[in-house]
Amino acid sequence: MTLSSTRKRAVRAGALTAALAAFLCTTATAAPVASAESPSAPPAVVQADVPAGVTAGVAVFDRQTGTFTEQLNTAAQFRSASVVKLLIALDVLWNRSPDALAAADRARIDTMLRGSDDTAASTFWANNGSGAIVDRMVTRLGLTDTARPPSTHPGYWGYTALSARDTVKIYRHLLDSAPAATRDYLLGDLRQSTRCATDGYDQHFGIAGSFNRPWAVKQGWSGFSSGGCTAPTAKAAGAAEEPAGTDARTPAGADAVDLSRPALHTTGVVGAGDRSIVAVFTLHPGGTSYGKAYTDIGRLTRSLNVPGASRPAGTWVGTWGSGVRVRTQATTASGAITTLPAGVEVLVGCQKRGQQVSQPPYVNDWWAQLPQYGGYMTNIYLSVPENQVPGVPVC
Repeated sequence: MTLSSTRKRAVRAGALTAALAAFLCTTATAAPVASAESPSAPPAVVQADVPAGVTAGVAVFDRQTGTFTEQLNTAAQFRSASVVKLLIALDVLWNRSPDALAAADRARIDTMLRGSDDTAASTFWANNGSGAIVDRMVTRLGLTDTARPPSTHPGYWGYTALSARDTVKIYRHLLDSAPAATRDYLLGDLRQSTRCATDGYDQHFGIAGSFNRPWAVKQGWSGFSSGGCTAPTAKAAGAAEEPAGTDARTPAGADAVDLSRPALHTTGVVGAGDRSIVAVFTLHPGGTSYGKAYTDIGRLTRSLNVPGASRPAGTWVGTWGSGVRVRTQATTASGAITTLPAGVEVLVGCQKRGQQVSQPPYVNDWWAQLPQYGGYMTNIYLSVPENQVPGVPVC
């Protein structure tokens, strides 16, 4: 059937029944249509394309040439969220081999870096001196914009101030100066970043969504209420995220670090031989959904000049609705792999006919294959006016 995107979304939002929601998604709401975007070609410009309303600090360092290919507000301080877990892990291993770690500490580092586990980070923070961890690492690595959390929030390790250029220094130390055993161990964990973090947030945004492997990432998020995958679990005392709705601000160094706006950061290394170091820090307008921020940082990251990076083939398409499930096959009876952050943009590799999904006045048997998830979603929740996505090949 052929319908305008405006009419199609409006009727969808009003007509979906509880029966359809039970096996496809929950609490679906209409979202604006996002135009499809193909990432197959390299970016047209070598300049960070920052979405409207987003504040960003960006640095891309080419280790092969020893030069920066992207620099935008590199000294700007952001609250680190979970990116500070890099410093926490390096502090634990300073002058100590990974093989010397107690089994419990090794397990904590693994889950802290792979699944961004907050309880593990809070344990190290409490046991190893809290803000003194940051002070030690500032001295050891020669960091210039990094500072411990404010005195008003000493247990909030995620309020550590961090910049894009200092993050590049951290990765350069890990890659070029740290003992080989430490480098291989920590990077090994970062290469095994799980799509769903232990708090239920989908953490494969930014670098992980923009480039093919090999990559190793440490992501950060703060100030969101839901992040797809599963319902978020309660956070441990002293965890990175602040209470929802807080508007606290505090000076850190020369500038004020914003503790209010939602923050989403992607950092890591990309390409064969870990050629490029990428650090992207972002703040979003208050009330921004996780899916919107996820989409915006993805678009920003895809715009960057990242030497050695390989970009996935496919077409980026917007989605609408919350709790939309990705399934193993193109049927509602097949197993659910995960759920999507509400309104997030997804990479569609191809599309095929599967189980017919009927919700009067709509009947649609087309399903989109999502290569980055290894599964399918019904085309009903793609923000396009037709049942098929224009320009996307048939599987």
